[in-house]
Amino acid sequence: MTEPASIEKQPRKILGLHPNVFFMGVTSLLNDISSELIFTLLPLFMSNVLGTSSTIIGLVGGISDSTDSLFRIVSGWFSDKIGKRKLLTVLGYAFSTAVKPFMLLANSWGAVAGVRLGDRVGKGVRSSSRDALIADSVNEKERGRSFGLHRAMDTSGAVIGLIIAAIIVYLIPGDRFHLEKNAYHWMIIIGIIPAILAVVVLMTLVHERKQLATTAKGDISKPTTITPFSNQFKLYLVIMALFTLGNSSDFFLILDAQHVKTPLVQVVMMLVLFNITYALVSMPMGVLSDKIGRKRVISIGWFIYGLVYLGFALSTSIWQIWILFAVYGIFYGICEGVARAFVADMVPTQRRGTAYGLYNGVVGLMALPASLIAGVLWDRIAPAAAFYFGAGLALLAMVGMIFIIKERRV
Repeated sequence: MTEPASIEKQPRKILGLHPNVFFMGVTSLLNDISSELIFTLLPLFMSNVLGTSSTIIGLVGGISDSTDSLFRIVSGWFSDKIGKRKLLTVLGYAFSTAVKPFMLLANSWGAVAGVRLGDRVGKGVRSSSRDALIADSVNEKERGRSFGLHRAMDTSGAVIGLIIAAIIVYLIPGDRFHLEKNAYHWMIIIGIIPAILAVVVLMTLVHERKQLATTAKGDISKPTTITPFSNQFKLYLVIMALFTLGNSSDFFLILDAQHVKTPLVQVVMMLVLFNITYALVSMPMGVLSDKIGRKRVISIGWFIYGLVYLGFALSTSIWQIWILFAVYGIFYGICEGVARAFVADMVPTQRRGTAYGLYNGVVGLMALPASLIAGVLWDRIAPAAAFYFGAGLALLAMVGMIFIIKERRV
């Protein structure tokens, strides 16, 4: 199916792409600085300060991700219906920003869960419409590169946020192996500022695509029809669900780093390294997927994920954890943007919002059982059992991708 003809004047490109892609990247960069400061070390706050068990930590991570997914499904469908991607994107970022200050008051795992739930509601409202807005802003040959650039900028924000977190941990006296309440509160206070700036950039510099509104309303000279999703897209969602069932919350990677007696500053710097490799790999992998196809790139990424989780299961020393975090970033850089670009390849233009809602919904809904299973395996058997489970499902999903999914563009 060909892309709809543009009915608006094309703006001057930034880095060879539509300015919407760049400024959505800036928005994500600022928001990720905030989120990394406030939420990345949340499992250590729950474990070290509140004394929460691994099972409950997994439950909080899983419920928040699944809530996110439910709102992604609805918001994606609604953005197709009203033809306004930016409106929902702004509302989502603004809501997440509004709830973050309440983390300063959280003194129980239930309160933490409530704030995290609110943040994930905002993410669920914005994510599908944001992805659809990026896809609407570029042509088919630029999708991989566009999503790669967006992920690279998003992850660069994570690097900045984590470096700030490391500085806070270093400057505030305390236990070198555990996160303390005072340091965490400073992370929250500082993290609120870039979240507000992200909303300002989004509101002022990102613009709705005029052709989208026209498509959504329909041409009055032709009957409006709903193009069904292909069986290949449905199979892709099933295989993605299988992979995600083994992709438990990254909370467990942080807990594993602490499990081998890694000093807190090193834990934060491991996350910095993870995000640096993620950012460096995202753009080249997006470009590569434009040339050789998304399927091959995603399969390679899942194979790497399986090896990384096997590594976490077998690791016994700090230097091994450093290497695993770096390679884990390579997995993310390979798969995150490319998997989203693959969705746009497989569905009709006018149903991209709904498609991204379904895709994000499947990923998010499976996050709850994935994190619950990992938490139970961690507490009842051993930390390694959670990682063996994730590695096995990743390799099964890779086989399904290779032999079941066909590379086909709409």
